[in-house]
Amino acid sequence: MKIGFEAQLLLDRYKTGIGWCADNLIRSLVQMEGHDEYQLQYFSLKEPGERLKGLRQYEDLGIKLRPCRWFRFVYYKLIWPFIPVPYSLFFGRECEVTQFFNFFVPPGVKGKRVTIVHDMAYKACPETVKLRTRQWLELVLKGSCRRADMIVTVSQFSKDELIRYLGVPEEKIRVMHLGVDRSKFGSCQTPEKVRAVKEKYHIKDRYYLYLGTIEPRKNIKRMIEAYGRLHDKMPDAPQLVLAGGRGWLCDDIYETAETLNLGDDILFTGYVEDGEAPVLLAEAVAFLFPSLYEGFGIPPLEAMACGTPVLSSDRASLPEVLGDAALLVNPESVEAICRGMERLAKDETLRGELSRKGSKRVQRFTWERSARTLKEIYQELSTLEESDAVV
Repeated sequence: MKIGFEAQLLLDRYKTGIGWCADNLIRSLVQMEGHDEYQLQYFSLKEPGERLKGLRQYEDLGIKLRPCRWFRFVYYKLIWPFIPVPYSLFFGRECEVTQFFNFFVPPGVKGKRVTIVHDMAYKACPETVKLRTRQWLELVLKGSCRRADMIVTVSQFSKDELIRYLGVPEEKIRVMHLGVDRSKFGSCQTPEKVRAVKEKYHIKDRYYLYLGTIEPRKNIKRMIEAYGRLHDKMPDAPQLVLAGGRGWLCDDIYETAETLNLGDDILFTGYVEDGEAPVLLAEAVAFLFPSLYEGFGIPPLEAMACGTPVLSSDRASLPEVLGDAALLVNPESVEAICRGMERLAKDETLRGELSRKGSKRVQRFTWERSARTLKEIYQELSTLEESDAVV
């Protein structure tokens, strides 16, 4: 079977959650037994540089690169919601299945079409999503779901949300939990590497960690406010380390930290290198993730793979994914977050219990299992009649 991957998001300079998800799924699919052929489909960049070089690593896995050199993605993205220019015009018709990773399915895709819809945040909590992103999803997502032969969601929660908000038939949706690379996040960290990372970012011996984009949906402002209350009660509270790049509407988050005037007890590191994340996770007193809305939630599982206790929101998909292996709190209550942080700082027994439960829980989530689900979907679709290229 010939399978195409829409790979535009792999060209992003800094991968975020969906980009890493695509990368892990592609690598795991290629490593599975079988005689399938794979290709990465992408529009060429005006200034490719290092980003295009990053795709060369997939050639080493036996994946064919299939660029469209005569048109740019930014133009196609603007055109196709209004003028249904066929996708197959750019990438041919030889693939029996084309996999899209980031919600949308453009018009005119020959063969079977599969997309991953990660969440319904733009509907459920629109105030946490960029206006431009909301407008784009309102414009294209219903049509994309109609064009898809199969829609993959990353949790039962997201499946229910997709049915609730868009009325997608249940039989057209499959649930595929995401995975964690335990060889990466479960490996031991050398004292030299730990020292180097801590010195680089000026991190203290004991610290709480948040790792992710600095944006409203992650509830970072309340997390900082909760830390301020904790610091009033515990002046020796672990440092609060907020690791990740700036997102949108984040000025208020930084201003909240400045208002508390706690100096380097609250630390923003900026974007951290991929190889540094396991070190930061493994050494933290606890990982904090009181997010307001998640379709799945990989970061707390990565923390669990490192043996680090997790404080998480009790909303959306997180109870489904984390079960009783995390300390779940009401994300809308600053006091509840503060109490949770205090418990994790003071209660060594609780930390040990959550570490053990988390290490066991995370074993359920592997990229190999995720890829197997996709492979079964491709095989199921290959037995059906050829679908028309729905506009």
